Amino acid sequence: MKVAADRDICVGAGMCVLTAPEVFDQDDDGIVVVLVDEAAPGQADVARQAVALCPSGALRALDG
Repeated sequence: MKVAADRDICVGAGMCVLTAPEVFDQDDDGIVVVLVDEAAPGQADVARQAVALCPSGALRALDG
């Protein structure tokens, strides 16, 4: 599963980092940083949960 983030609409809530710290981080301004281009099978469920919890809709999970 591929993971993508739109840093322009990220509000820095940090839910992604709290939910999937192996997939997401935040820069010094609190904006999301994707640590992996493709989540491993063991990371997919938590990455999807982080996408669902993102208050700004800045995250996407792309199956395929």
